[in-house]
Amino acid sequence: MSQAMPKTRPPRGPAGSALFTRAGVFRLKPVDSSEEETPGGLRRTMGLWQLVALSLGGLVGAGVFSLAGVVAHDDAGPGVMISFLIAIIASAAAALCYAEFAGTIPKAGSAYTYSYAALGEAIGWAIGWDLLLEYTAIVAVVAIAISGYLSYILDQIGLDIPDWALGAPGTGAGHKVDLFAALLCLLLAFVLSRGTKESARFETILVVVKLAIVALVIVAGAFHVSAGNFSPFLPFGIGGAVAGAATTFFAVYGYDAMSAAAEESAEAKKVLPKAIVISLAIAAVIYLLVCIVLLGMQDYRQIDVKSPFSSALASVGLTGLGTIVAVGAVVGITTSALANMLAVTRVWFSMSRDGLLPAYFARNHPRRQVPTRVIWLVGIGSAVIAGLLPIKEAADLTNIGILMAFIVVAIAVMVMRRTRPDLPRSFRTPWVPVVPLVGIAFSIWLIANLDWITWVRFAVWMVIGLVVYALYGYRNSVENRAPRSARTAPNTEDEGSTS
Repeated sequence: MSQAMPKTRPPRGPAGSALFTRAGVFRLKPVDSSEEETPGGLRRTMGLWQLVALSLGGLVGAGVFSLAGVVAHDDAGPGVMISFLIAIIASAAAALCYAEFAGTIPKAGSAYTYSYAALGEAIGWAIGWDLLLEYTAIVAVVAIAISGYLSYILDQIGLDIPDWALGAPGTGAGHKVDLFAALLCLLLAFVLSRGTKESARFETILVVVKLAIVALVIVAGAFHVSAGNFSPFLPFGIGGAVAGAATTFFAVYGYDAMSAAAEESAEAKKVLPKAIVISLAIAAVIYLLVCIVLLGMQDYRQIDVKSPFSSALASVGLTGLGTIVAVGAVVGITTSALANMLAVTRVWFSMSRDGLLPAYFARNHPRRQVPTRVIWLVGIGSAVIAGLLPIKEAADLTNIGILMAFIVVAIAVMVMRRTRPDLPRSFRTPWVPVVPLVGIAFSIWLIANLDWITWVRFAVWMVIGLVVYALYGYRNSVENRAPRSARTAPNTEDEGSTS
């Protein structure tokens, strides 16, 4: 709830071994399947296609304009189509798990809320704390990528930008700050602060523009596809295509950001699962068509990894489309940044409403009904990261947390099927436990291949989170203030819960 927490001293939690029970750190968040708006809560304004657009904003971005060409050149050749197919199948396993929870618990918070309700407060806290960093870092990474395309476009039209504004320190001669990236983060925060309906409309318009540009590129390139460019189809063997799937996977998980907006969707139980499935299906078709056209226009060995589509179009005499591709990249990747910024603000809002972070952040703007305090903090934080860190260092903060969230959500689906078989579900993940186990296995495989420094940074962030939880979250949790009988009772559906 958005009201301030009572100033009375919260009761002490259980001591000793009881700390690690359902009455302690593994207490469950009551499952609230109500779609009613609560006082001070988020306003339900988004329909099916606005949710699809929000999901596609995260799904169709850098993967179209750069990742397909990079993986084809370095790992898979024309077999990049198999790479994307494997990644889409793995992502679909996680998406189906998200869809079940989205139709069961239509509340803000995504993986944080799902894991809290199924596995306990400590695990929910860990995933929520993890996502605060991951989503913020993703916004910064995307902003840096957009800045590069903007610089290219301005250079094409003859506008000179001072060296000090072109990048973070150490990224080039005279570079002091990536000004475009920092300003973009603040612009996105402004858009989100205007209200859910307004930001969803802005996102939908950008997604439509992006898909139109992608369609134009696909259609124009299709007339220049040469079958000879697909041979050999697997120059690096099937192993190269499988290895490429590990990279392409990060282009096809944007639906998780959309699920964080569950509390802002009308008829959430009905439309959220549909939006997840529809958006992933659209993204799958787009990525496979992009691969066919890209690799059909140019031999994979000649692709410029810095601008794959531009080089492929130039190779068939369509150089003029290069600027259009750059514009499409700016628009497309901007939608990804907006989706991820919305996601992190809703996770933060939900954790604050549950008492795990200060209730100050769970107070919405009285008229716009969005958590503006959180939005501006995220905007400023991502602007600092984007303006002062090189893109590689910012990107290293992102991947492991998203994969951890996938694993936890998949486990939570299996647990909830056993502990709450009676819970109404508008969508059921098929072939449980096979589908969740496929998502878990693929995520573990990807995590195992991350650099050791990524693990170190993740561990440091989680230790900080553990300290915050121990000193503040555990004692101030809404569930800790509930009567002991309520905390030890089974996790029952509660229309009036604080979730």
